[in-house]
Amino acid sequence: MEFLKEIVEWVLPLGTLTWFDIKSSSGNETELHIVLEEKNEPPLTPELKGKKIESKGFKDITITDFPVRGRRFTLTFRRRYWQVEGQTELLKREIELCAPGTQLSVEFGNFLKDASRDKREFFGEHS
Repeated sequence: MEFLKEIVEWVLPLGTLTWFDIKSSSGNETELHIVLEEKNEPPLTPELKGKKIESKGFKDITITDFPVRGRRFTLTFRRRYWQVEGQTELLKREIELCAPGTQLSVEFGNFLKDASRDKREFFGEHS
């Protein structure tokens, strides 16, 4: 079954399965959707060693990625938050999921940006 994981890693944004587990998937003729849940592995720093850390829930972020086989491909990342003993601010891992100012995966956003730039250069337009 290791080959299935490898195939899934080719479709998901780079490094996704390092921090997330696949929880569900669904699809039809026009759309594919995968739900991923962040692993319960808090980002520990030396200052946090020895402190009680408890998972306090999720915040869902849904992004659009490259189409797959002509279908819209969306990913919902269930981002985990932790409560650290003695702190009021919740702890979260810094993972860049989407291109700044968009709901697109970083790779898809960069692809569209480059495609737009290539089109402008082809037609002699300037930014």
